[in-house]
This record gives sequence, structure tokens and C-alpha cells, in this order.
Amino acid sequence: MSCYRVHMSLKYAVLAALLEGEASGYELSKVFDVSLANFWPATPQQLYRELERLAQDGLIEARVVQQERRPNKRMFTLTEAGRADLDAFAATPPRRPTVIRDELLIRIQAMDGVDPEATRALVEERLTWSRAKLDRYRRVRDRLLDGRTEEAYLTGADRIGPYLTLLAGIAFEETNQAWCERALLLMRRRTAVG
Repeated sequence: MSCYRVHMSLKYAVLAALLEGEASGYELSKVFDVSLANFWPATPQQLYRELERLAQDGLIEARVVQQERRPNKRMFTLTEAGRADLDAFAATPPRRPTVIRDELLIRIQAMDGVDPEATRALVEERLTWSRAKLDRYRRVRDRLLDGRTEEAYLTGADRIGPYLTLLAGIAFEETNQAWCERALLLMRRRTAVG
């Protein structure tokens, strides 16, 4: 993926995060960590660089909030130009379908001739990581629903986009777990036969 495409997608992920309202860079990094990480992760450094670019381009506005006993903080909001750019982006189809780009799968592809225990350990590590992410996504979903049915939540929600992307993250991690469990089973079978 080109650096330009990474920048373009991060740009729109930040603009979309600001649809929720004014936020500091720190608050946005938490949004990325909890709700956007399932489809577009970003480091705090990438996020702060992007906020500066977006402010320079007039797509967001920044204001300084004076704080006592703490450093001042900058709060960011979406401008009309930013909203128009985001709306135009949301209305256009993606350039190409999503592709899997996963270093673990390259290792799995090349695993024959390697110690099977080392490969199993990599898959088990992925499974543990995936389970933790799925648990976190389910907790976020439970907080959003707040005891309501999905239908009740959607009827009263101002926006459904964040909920739909959360469901995509849940489905992705469920599939990831199913693959890890199947891969481990097949590796155990092969070891038993061999």
C-alpha cells in the first residue's frame, strides 16, 4: 500500500472520528484504539501528524484550552469543508476490494521444514491476541447497546456507522479465531500422522 493511500485513509478516518464532536488529540487516540482499530489502526504519532495536516488544509479547526496545573490542550472540530470532503469520500466506491496482507500467513505458507512447535506457537499467539480484541469489541458493543436490543439502539441512535464498523471488527475477529483453531487442529493432526 502506498504512503499516499495510507495518508488518504487516515485522513478520512480522523475526519470520521470527529463526527462524534470536538475532541483532543488524546481523546481521538482513544477513539482509534477502541473503535477504529478494528479497521484502521494508527499510532498516536501518525494521528497527531494527520491532525496538523488537516488543520493546515482547513478541514478541521483547532482551539487551545487553557488548563491549570496541566499543559494546555488543543481541541479539534470538523469544519464545513472537512464535512463536505468526508461526505464526498463516503459517497465514492473504494478503489479496490480489501486484500489480506498478513505476515503470519507468509510464515504459515513457508512452514514446511520448520519446527512445527514454533509455528504452532505463532498461531496460538495470534489466537490469544484475537480473543482479547474480540472481548474488547464485545464490551464496546455492550456499552453502546446499554441493555437495549439492537433494534432499540438503532431506532434511537443518531449515527449507525460506528456500530456497523464495530460489527465488522467483531466478525473479523470471530473469523480469525475460527481459522486459528482450525489451523491448530490440522497441525496437531499432521504431527500425529507423521
